[in-house]
Amino acid sequence: MNQDRQAILFGLGAVALWSTVATAFKVALAWMSPLELMWLAAFVSWALMGALVIKQGNITTALRTGWKTAAWAGLMNPVAYYLVLFAAYDRLPGQEAMALNYTWALAMAFLAVPLLGQRLTHMDIVAGLVAYAGVWVIATRGAVFNVAFADPLGVVLALASTLLWALYWLLNARDTRQPLVGQWQNFSVGLPVLTLLLLIGPGFQWHGLPAFGAGVYVGLFEMGVAFILWQLAVHKVSRTAKVSNLIFLSPPVSLLLLFLVVGEPILPSTLVGLVLILLGLGLQQLPSDAKQ
Repeated sequence: MNQDRQAILFGLGAVALWSTVATAFKVALAWMSPLELMWLAAFVSWALMGALVIKQGNITTALRTGWKTAAWAGLMNPVAYYLVLFAAYDRLPGQEAMALNYTWALAMAFLAVPLLGQRLTHMDIVAGLVAYAGVWVIATRGAVFNVAFADPLGVVLALASTLLWALYWLLNARDTRQPLVGQWQNFSVGLPVLTLLLLIGPGFQWHGLPAFGAGVYVGLFEMGVAFILWQLAVHKVSRTAKVSNLIFLSPPVSLLLLFLVVGEPILPSTLVGLVLILLGLGLQQLPSDAKQ
């Protein structure tokens, strides 16, 4: 099997797992607070990545270097990003939070202008207008001429999570750490912070096996295995676009699972808004010579 085919299989595995996490978030948050879910998932993911770092023989390197970067990166991911994301999922229907979260790639393109000195093309601007029109449709639940959002704070939190995620990756552009080592170090910084917040806040309560299982699932697959599979895909593929476009397969599967497992009726406004967001992302993926 050639490397591109392997990369596509790894990418499909990551996308398949990411398609399930909106459902897992809603199932877990039906019992747990966002902070409880964040702590449990982060602990599971930290343990998984730590075991892999040890297995790869990189633990000595992980303990010696890279902690200056981890000191700020760990506060952004997992702490800030996932707390804001889970808070959004706690307030919004899973379909809306999931769709809004897909605009992070556009947020990255716009933030790269002041942070990295990059230029926006005309197509980048068109892509942004199309995608954020979709955001407006979802936020107003189809009442596009009515500025009274159903849950304005939930929408703000979902969009804030995209800014945090985009900002994290832009600031990490010059990170020289191995991806798995860096992620484990970030979680090593973030986990004590989350533990402190949990102790001075709601504390951790036992909510039963279904809630615990959903939290473990989020830690293993959203933060752990999916990340590893995606890193393998990006590392092996000859051209990033071959795997980056696979992410477009995830939203329809996510909507179906939210309908079947959580019982969320799929709103027409979500479908229209999601189509606009994906269209905007598709325009952004066009080759640079076609975007001028």
